Amino acid sequence: MSATDGRVDSVEMVTARELCRRFGEGEAAVDALAGVSVAFPKGRFAAIMGPSGSGKSTLMHNLAGLDRPTSGTVSIDGVELTDLDDKRLTQLRRDRIGFIFQTFNLLPVLNAEENILLPLSIAGRKPDQEWFDRLIDTIGIRDRLHHRPAEMSGGQQQRAAVARALVSRPAVVFADEPTGNLDSKSSGDVLALLRHAVDDFGQTVVMVTHDAHAASFADRLLVLDDGRVVHDREAATAEQALDLMKSVG
Repeated sequence: MSATDGRVDSVEMVTARELCRRFGEGEAAVDALAGVSVAFPKGRFAAIMGPSGSGKSTLMHNLAGLDRPTSGTVSIDGVELTDLDDKRLTQLRRDRIGFIFQTFNLLPVLNAEENILLPLSIAGRKPDQEWFDRLIDTIGIRDRLHHRPAEMSGGQQQRAAVARALVSRPAVVFADEPTGNLDSKSSGDVLALLRHAVDDFGQTVVMVTHDAHAASFADRLLVLDDGRVVHDREAATAEQALDLMKSVG
C-alpha cells in the first residue's frame, strides 16, 4: 500500500495512539479517555470491559469514527481517521466497518434480506451471491429472509444484524453490547457466530460488553477504568473476567 492513496502498510487492523477525549470545558471538563494507546490485529476477537463511566463506549465510538478524539490518532486498515473530512469518514465507515448494536437497528419496513443488504445498497454495490449464501447459511436465518423485524425474535433480529455487519466483508466489525437485549441461548448463539466469523472468515471483531461470559468468547480482554487501559491480556474465563471487574469496579 502506498502513501499516495492515504494508506500505510500495517499488520494492525485498528490502531489508536495517545487517544484523549474530553467532554466539557474548564472545571466541568471530564476526560473520558486519557491517553489510550491500543492496537487490534487482523483476524482476532477482542473484548473491552470496564465499570460504568470507564470510557469503553467512548473508546469504541472513537475507534469506529463515530466520534472524533480531542487529541491522538486512530487508523483503520492503514487509513488515519483524523485526516479525513466528514464525507470521506462516512465513506470509510460504510466500506470498511461493520456495526452490531445492542438494539439491532434493523429498519422495520424492510425484510431481513433487505436489511442485511442495506449497506451494499447504500454504496451502490451488488452483493457477492456466493458470499451472501454462505453467510446466511452460517448465520442460520435463511427461513427468515422474507420476514420483517416485527415477525422475528430478538435472537433472529441480532443474527440478521450480524449478517448485515459481515456482508460487505469489512476490515473490522465493532459490536456494542451485542447480547445486551438477548436471552442466554440467543446470546450464546450470537457470540458463537462472532467467534465463527473470526476463526473461519478471518474477521476482526472488537466488542464492548459488560458480560463476563460474552468476554470469554474473545481472544483478548481489555479493561478500562477512568479512561485508561488497566488490563490488556489474552482472553480470560468468565470467572476470571468477573474477578477482574470486581477488582476495578
